[in-house]
This record gives sequence, C-alpha cells and structure tokens, in this order.
Amino acid sequence: MAGRIQAFDWSVTELGALEHWSSSLCSAVQLLLASPVPLVLLWGRSGYMIYNDAYAEFAGGRHPYLLGRQVEQGWPEVADFNRHVLDTCLAGGTLSYRNKELVLLRNGQPEPVWMDLYYSPVAGDDQAPAGVMAIVVETTAHVLSEQRRQEIENAYRVENERVQLALNAGALLGSFVWDIKADRLSGDERFARTFSYPLEQPLDDLSMEVADSRVHPQDLPRIKEQLAYSLQKGVPYNSEYRIRRADGSYLWVMGCGRCEFDEAGQALRFPGVLIDIHERKMAEESLLQLTRNLEQRVAEEVNARVSAEEQLRQSQKLEAIGGMTGGVAHDFNNLLQVIAGNLHLLARHEPDNANVQRRVGAAITAVERGAKLSAQLLAFARRQPLSPEVYNPCRIPDSLGELLQRALGETIDIDVQLPANPWCIKVDRGQLENALLNLAINARDAMKGEGTIGIRGENVVLDRSFCAGKGITAGDYLCLSVTDTGDGMPPEVLKQAFEPFFTTKRDGLGTGLGLSMVFGFVKQSGGHIEMLSTPGQGTTVRMYFVRSTEPEPGEAPRRGQRPGHGQETILVVEDNEDVRAAAVELLEHAGYKVLVAANGDAAMQLLLNGARVELIFTDVVMPGLIKSTDLALWAKTQSPAVAVLFTSGHTRDIISCNHQLSPDTHLLSKPYSPDALTAMVRSVLEA
Repeated sequence: MAGRIQAFDWSVTELGALEHWSSSLCSAVQLLLASPVPLVLLWGRSGYMIYNDAYAEFAGGRHPYLLGRQVEQGWPEVADFNRHVLDTCLAGGTLSYRNKELVLLRNGQPEPVWMDLYYSPVAGDDQAPAGVMAIVVETTAHVLSEQRRQEIENAYRVENERVQLALNAGALLGSFVWDIKADRLSGDERFARTFSYPLEQPLDDLSMEVADSRVHPQDLPRIKEQLAYSLQKGVPYNSEYRIRRADGSYLWVMGCGRCEFDEAGQALRFPGVLIDIHERKMAEESLLQLTRNLEQRVAEEVNARVSAEEQLRQSQKLEAIGGMTGGVAHDFNNLLQVIAGNLHLLARHEPDNANVQRRVGAAITAVERGAKLSAQLLAFARRQPLSPEVYNPCRIPDSLGELLQRALGETIDIDVQLPANPWCIKVDRGQLENALLNLAINARDAMKGEGTIGIRGENVVLDRSFCAGKGITAGDYLCLSVTDTGDGMPPEVLKQAFEPFFTTKRDGLGTGLGLSMVFGFVKQSGGHIEMLSTPGQGTTVRMYFVRSTEPEPGEAPRRGQRPGHGQETILVVEDNEDVRAAAVELLEHAGYKVLVAANGDAAMQLLLNGARVELIFTDVVMPGLIKSTDLALWAKTQSPAVAVLFTSGHTRDIISCNHQLSPDTHLLSKPYSPDALTAMVRSVLEA
C-alpha cells in the first residue's frame, strides 16, 4: 500500500500532490502503514481514503478503487453513517461501535458484516481536527458463531420447556404401588404395557423380576441403590433409566415416588409414577454430541494450523513473487504489443523488400517468444485469463497422445492409465493439456531421454486432515499424476521446484518457468499440486482438481474461416498512445471505420454525444473514472446491444472472477498479431 499511495496521482484530489502534504498527514499515513490492524484515514471534510494492507484485504473487490476516493463515494451503501462519523470526529468527538452490523458490497454482492469500529480525530499542523483515523476489526465470524450458539441454547431451552409442559400435563407412562410388607407390585394398564407384561397378567400382582429384566443392565444397579436410599432416609425417589420395549429398542423414563411409613416408622408402601422423558434425553444427547463435535473440530483446526505454518510461509513467498511477476508481465505485454504492431505495419509497408521482411520476421519470432515467456509468468502469478469448461479425462489419450509422442521422441514410452469412469472436472482444457505436456517434457529430461513416463488418473476423496493448510476443502477430486523413473531430487531442491526461474537444467535448456506455470494454473483452477521425489527413485507430480457434476458440453459446431475485413465502425479505447496508434492502423487497413479515445471518460463522452459504433475495442486497465466494465455495461443496455472486445496484458480480475472469464466476455490478450485482431473482431461482431 505504501507503493500504491506513492504512485497515486493525488493532485486530482483536494489533498494536492504528495510532496506538498502536511507533516501531520504524512505522520498519520506512516502510522497506519506500520500497523497490522486494518486502518483507514479519512482526510479532510470530504474524507479522502488512505489505508494500509490489512484494510485493503478487508475491502475485498473494492480495492484499489477505494484509494483516494471520498468515503461517501467509496461506500455509498453506508454514506449516511460515514457522513455522521466525519461530522462528529472533525468536531473533536470520538465514536466507537461494538459488533456494528452493516450491509456492504465488498465483492459486488450485498453481504451483512459485523465490525468493531473506533473513530478518532487526527490533528492537522494547526492542531485542529483535519481527519479521522478509523480502526476496523471485522467480527463477523465471532458474531455468527455466537448466534449459532444462542440458537442451540434456545433450542435446548425450548425442548426442556416442552418436556416440562408435557410432564405437567401428565405425560405419564403409568402409575404403580409397591406393597413393601407383602412385597407385591401393582400398576395400571399403561404401566404394565410399558414394561411389556403379558396381557393376561393380573394388574394387582405384577412380577418384580419381570420389571427388573426390562431395565437396561447398566441402569439397574443405580436404581436399586437410589431406591434403598429413599427407603432408608424417607426422601423422594427420582431416577432416570432405560426400559427395553417390545421391539428391542430402549425408552428413557423417569421413576418418581416416595415411601409411606406406618406409625411405628416402618416402610409400608411405595406409590409412584412413570414419566416419559425420552425426547428430552435425546435432546440432551444431541447437545452433548454437538459439544463433542465442536471440541473435536477445535482440536483438528489447531492441529491443521500447526501443520500449515510451513506451507503458509512457502505460499506467502510464492504469492509475493507472483504479485511482482504479474505486474512485470502486464507492462512487458504492452511493450511487446507496441513492438509487434509496428513490426507488422512495417512488413506491410515494405512487401517487396526481402531484407526488411527477413529482419521483421526474425523480430516477430522474438516477440512471440517474449509473449510465451510473459504468458508463463502470468500463469505462475495466477493472473492468466482462463476459460473453464467441463472436461472428461477420457479425452487425454486422444487429444494428447500423438502430441506427446512427437514432443518426447521415440525413445520415451507413455503409459496412460485412467479409471473406467473418471470424474469430470471444470478446467481450461488448453491450459490443462499444456500443463501435462510441460510435466511430461520435464520427466523426459529427468530420465535423459529414455524410459517410461506414467500418466495416471484417479478418483479420490480428500478428507479434512489432508486438505488442512492447502487452500482446498474436503470432498471429491480427480488426481492427475505424471511419474518418471529419473534421478529424483533431494529435499532442498524439491522445496524450490515451483519457484519461477529455478531450474536444475544446464544453461539454454530451460527457463525455469514450466513447473511455475503448472503450479499457478492448478492453484488458479481451485486445485492443489504436490511433488514427491526421492533421489535415485524418480519423481511424481500430482494435480488435484475438484470434481464437477455439471454435464459435459457438446462439441461446438466448427465455423468456417471468418473474413478479416469489414465496414463496421469500431471505437478503440486505449490509454497507451503507441498501442492505440498501431491498433487503429491495423483496423483501418482491414476496412473498418475507427474512432479513438484515450480513456473510458473520453469514450463515454463520444458515445453519449451520439457516436454510432458496432464494436468497442477497449483496454481493460485504464486511468479515469469510467472503467472498461462501465463501457461494457453501457453497451449491453443499448438496443441493439453494442459488441465489446477487451484487450489486456493482465486483466487484474477487473473483467473476471479469479481471472476466469464468463462465456459472454471476449478477451484478446496482448501482444496480438494483425490476423488475430481482425479474426477476433470479426468473430465478436458476428456473435
């Protein structure tokens, strides 16, 4: 966030350029950046937002949109609340809220959240309140847990009250009298039926042995002991126990009574009742089981956290590298697009100059290699746009068999083994097959070009203990593994295997991005990857993908080659002047009429002023208030709808969810060739 704050153009806000900030504002920003707690500074009467990394994580999909935004614009759904905060604290007051409930749109959907909020005024250089420091501690998980606990307690209380009402209303299973001097037991019909006495048994002469035989063996000694104590002390008798019913199941009952004594103090008779408490006991058992389950879950979570610490450190390192490589790849793709566009234009301007054509061809080949390298970086950084679809692993032998054999050579045997009915998965088919090809090539190199590579598929059910700390949930998965019989890797090498540019191959034999790309693709697809290797025994790479229960898509009909020319009007929206100029010339060469805009604000002004276009060709990431997604939304609402084609070197999840494109989103990745541009434009226009 320090980097974002430094790079932000503050001159467009009331705060002015960064170098002109007051010392009090700079001090406040330094304080919040150093804090691990989510902090946001609302500066000035308009409440311009400056925040730290912890708050950025809390903001979800609204980050980095919130940076430098007025708080009432940044969180319009709670604008009145934030206006009250600003008015109070800029007047010198403070505010605090415990478990404050708000409905926020952090990721595009309304969600109720609970937070501890603390607001304090921040003094300016003149010591008067100039801003508000807000501490935001989300307590949603705690509140939901407390609500669940309260629901359970309420359910138990209601159940207990219901049982008490049933008892008070006479939920009796019968009454009995034990004539102590005659040692004879008598009871009513309900009592005899509860203890399963024979129908012909006289109710005034019930066998004590039969009654004892119906009591659960574990409960009988306790009953005898409590009964003896009641006879000895004259205290009421209350005992809970189980009675075996005619079908062999047990019923929980409560026996209640009191001994009556004669004038000499001798035990005379013992009347009592039998009460049905089965439902209450079941409720108690359910509550007890729930408590045990909660304790077990807590223990499992603690163990999982301990076991996941090492994996978390490794993941954080890879995330940090991924964030850096994603940004580098984005800028690199823009540079490549400028180079590629001008090279293609140069080739068209000099069609008869063989020397120019040869040199341009060599340069374009280098651009393509650079684009491949950039794509591998984006794959590792989990920022490549994916188009997932339901995929049946049974396709692997047909779609990859011949390609693998050509790529690996005749000295490599490929052994593909799949279950009879493998589970389908939802992935980007091209990226999956590319990942398998990368792993197979690594396996071939590990075996020095000779041996057998095994590709296995297996339906597996992963439990919570396996998934702990891996970023996946327990459930059904398809495991695809690639195994070689090479030299294997020692533990210190295995730890670094997925890091970008790390390779054990000699110079010139690999970039070190193959495994990194596979790692990023699997993680971005919601799966897990692991590598097992023992020196001298080979290596196995396992990829786990979540099972998909969606139906397989039918084969899409093949379309003929789309013409590369047209007469429609296209609006090109691109903030990079060189990229924009090359794209305009390529489209005009293809016969299209072209309008241009340097950003979304200028494009929207053109459209609102009446410009008629059939397609908007827009960069994804641009400066200004109007984003590319706003243009796309406007285009969908027109009648007829205006087609939209996005282009980017790195979408940053602006038009995608986890960089997975929806079926109605069209994206042309930079760098692109003239043929790719015109074919994609034609395809989108026809669609």
